[in-house]
Amino acid sequence: MEFLSTPLPGVIVIQPKVFGDHRGFFMESYRKDLFVSGGIPGDFIQDNVSRSGKGTLRGLHYQLDPFAQGKLVRVPVGEVYDVAVDIRRGSPTFGKYFGVILSEENKKMMYIPAGFAHGFLVLSDTAEFSYKCTAYYAPQAEKSILWNDPEIGIEWPVLPDPEKLSAKDKAGFHLSEAEINAVWNP
Repeated sequence: MEFLSTPLPGVIVIQPKVFGDHRGFFMESYRKDLFVSGGIPGDFIQDNVSRSGKGTLRGLHYQLDPFAQGKLVRVPVGEVYDVAVDIRRGSPTFGKYFGVILSEENKKMMYIPAGFAHGFLVLSDTAEFSYKCTAYYAPQAEKSILWNDPEIGIEWPVLPDPEKLSAKDKAGFHLSEAEINAVWNP
């Protein structure tokens, strides 16, 4: 496995070794010892899967401390543009984002640590999005930043289908108005 750093410290793209032949392929999607040595700390305690159609945008979501989640995300079916936004107050990269295409073809994964907002846009007809979390889902701590906040300036590859935006995602806050308690700890 390759663990690739990004412009946002702590956000890591993972390129697994894929062994394929005429029958299909095999890959390790998670192996704790390799992930820890690749810079991905913590134990994962919850797995989630979502399925969405083309043009669906989910995000930008995060949970307040002490419920903040680190996420290991991948796309076993389809293709998405996946985004992490640094929301750690005091961070030199606060408000900056990193995006990457995750797909069943490239088999890349991304680790997004606690202290980052996260979202994705489905580019294929349908996509399954699978992720491991370092903390349990806590609805009382869940928050949302607007996917099109000009302060962040995410360059989505296509615009989302407005009919496929959830009420929660339409009602997200601008970064400057969002309730955030994540703090950068160098």
